[in-house]
Amino acid sequence: MSITAQLRDSVRLPGGGALVHGFALESRGDGSRRALLRNGYELEVYDLHELLAGERAPTAVFPLPWPGWDRGVHSVSPEGTFAVFSGQRAVRAVGAGGETLWEYRHGCWGPELDHPHTGDEQEVCRGSEHGSCRISDDGRFVWAHVVAEPEWGDWEERWVVLDARDGREVARLPLDSAAAGSNHLSHPDGVHMGLGIGMGQDGILLQWARWDGEKLTVWDLNEGLDRILTDVHEEYPGFLTVEHYGADLRLHALDGTVLAEREPDPAHDEDPPYWDYGCGFVDADTVIASTADSDEDPERARHWLLDARTLRIRGMVTYPTGPVDSDVRPLGDGTWLTYDDGNGTLNRWTLASP
Repeated sequence: MSITAQLRDSVRLPGGGALVHGFALESRGDGSRRALLRNGYELEVYDLHELLAGERAPTAVFPLPWPGWDRGVHSVSPEGTFAVFSGQRAVRAVGAGGETLWEYRHGCWGPELDHPHTGDEQEVCRGSEHGSCRISDDGRFVWAHVVAEPEWGDWEERWVVLDARDGREVARLPLDSAAAGSNHLSHPDGVHMGLGIGMGQDGILLQWARWDGEKLTVWDLNEGLDRILTDVHEEYPGFLTVEHYGADLRLHALDGTVLAEREPDPAHDEDPPYWDYGCGFVDADTVIASTADSDEDPERARHWLLDARTLRIRGMVTYPTGPVDSDVRPLGDGTWLTYDDGNGTLNRWTLASP
C-alpha cells in the first residue's frame, strides 16, 4: 500500500542536513524545536517553525569556544540565554554575549593515553572521538558524557550531572565504554534522560537515568550492545530503537521491556533490506522509518509508516516530487523533515488529506 505525502514547508538552508542526518535538532517537552547550526566559528540558533516559515534571522548566536574543535553535541537552554558546549577537554557554558559562565574540566578525548599538550588551552588534539551534553528541560541541570582525568593510565568515561548555574558536579556514573561519539535524548516527561554511546564495531551503549536532586537512578539496557536510541514521544511512555546493523526496530517501555518488534519487509526487493538509523514518531500513533537495500543504492531507499503500538507496517510513503533518498527526521506533531543535499533544501512533510 502506498501513502502519499504532502509538502508543508520548504526552505533553502545550507548546512541544514545536520537537522536530519545529525544532532542539530533540539526538541523540548513543551513542543518547541530549535535548529542548532554551526556557521564558521559561531553556533546559530533558530526556532525551527519560524525558520520553515521564512524567518532567516537566528534567535541567538553563540561563539564557539574552541577554534578548530568541530566535534561534540551541544545544547542551548530552554530560554535561549546560554549554551553549553561539549569540548575535547571541557564542558563550557557560554552566555548570550559570548562570555564564559563556567567550565567543567575533564580528561582529553584524544585517543592516545598520556599524550602531551602544549599548554595552549585552544589546542585540539588528534582524533574524532567526542562526548555530548544536554540541558534539562527545566534548565536546572546539564547532563554530560565526559572522560575522567586519567589515573595510572586508566581510561574511564563518565556520565555526569552538573548544576547549570555554576557547573558544579552533583552526580556521576562510571561508564564501561570507549566512545567514538555520543548523544543525549531527553524524554518529554521532563524527568528521564537517555544517553546513546556509539563504539564503532564494538557496539552501542544505551542508558536511561533520572536525577531527583538527591539520587541518580539508572537503567542499563546493554545486554546485547546493539540498540541505537532513536526517538521518544510525549504521549508514549517508552522509546524507539533500531538494531546496530538495521536488523529490526523495537518499541520499549522505559525499563527496556520490548513491547513490539519489526524486521524490514523483505518482499519489496531481492536484496535484503535493512532499517536506517533515521526513524521516529510522526505522531503518537505513527512511526516513520526508512530502509535501504544491501547494495546501498540511494534510488532504492524507501520510507515506511508503521503503527506506533504494534510496529505493523501501514504502507510505503510516496512523494509528489518523486523518490526521496534522504533520511527522515520526524517531529512528533504529524510532520517530518527530509533534506535534499543536491540543492540544500530542507523540506517538511505531512500526510496528504484523503
